Amino acid sequence: MKIKRKIVEIDRERCNGCGQCVSACAEGAIELIDGKAKLISDKYCDGLAACLGECPEGAIKITEREAETFDPEAVEHHLKHKEDFQILTTQHSTLNAEVLPCGCPSTHIQMFSSPCKEANQPVSQKNTISALTHWPVQIKLVPPTAPFLKGAHILVAADCTPVAYPNFHNDFLKGRIVLIGCPKFDNTEEYINKFAEIFKVANIQNVTVLTMEVPCCSKLPVIIRHGMEIAGKNIPIQVVVIGTRGNIITARS
Repeated sequence: MKIKRKIVEIDRERCNGCGQCVSACAEGAIELIDGKAKLISDKYCDGLAACLGECPEGAIKITEREAETFDPEAVEHHLKHKEDFQILTTQHSTLNAEVLPCGCPSTHIQMFSSPCKEANQPVSQKNTISALTHWPVQIKLVPPTAPFLKGAHILVAADCTPVAYPNFHNDFLKGRIVLIGCPKFDNTEEYINKFAEIFKVANIQNVTVLTMEVPCCSKLPVIIRHGMEIAGKNIPIQVVVIGTRGNIITARS
């Protein structure tokens, strides 16, 4: 049944795909599709627009039009389906982690005393040495008290950057502790709180933030600076932006 009522409208041209509206919608009415926010069903939207104030681009507004009535039961079923899918995904990832050849889970903290020099490297890697000195590297998995963070120069890298930039290890990773994540798909508040704790306890010397030129990556330096503010720290920071063709576009303090 359709009635004339207030409902969310998203301007896809203005949307930068940051995903903040997705997190703000308790009914799960908005999803990122092809990198843009989309109202997936009228019946999931209650028209109260909790997402409205979360959009940094002003791409969301309330409009009044013919739409399906809000259906709380459909919302409950929809959210349960999403929850079940997430549980299955997590279980699948955990199962895969348990059968890794190295026999250790992804959260096992490791510090490497020397570079990897395996004799059976592919020919193209014979003269390449990894600059990675620790594990794990995902922002979500690194505890603020990890020993490798103490007094470190850290590199916070958007997870596309090592793929785009061909000399990532030599130019950025060498001499730094790396933390990798996605500012578009991961939880912003979780990141801010994690970095605030790191800055409080780890005596970080400086921060290099490596992002891509795409709009959603612009959140990463903001997250880092917000974490510093919460921690009451003023740590030197440099932001480097990588183009999608692997070139350095800007580098600024």
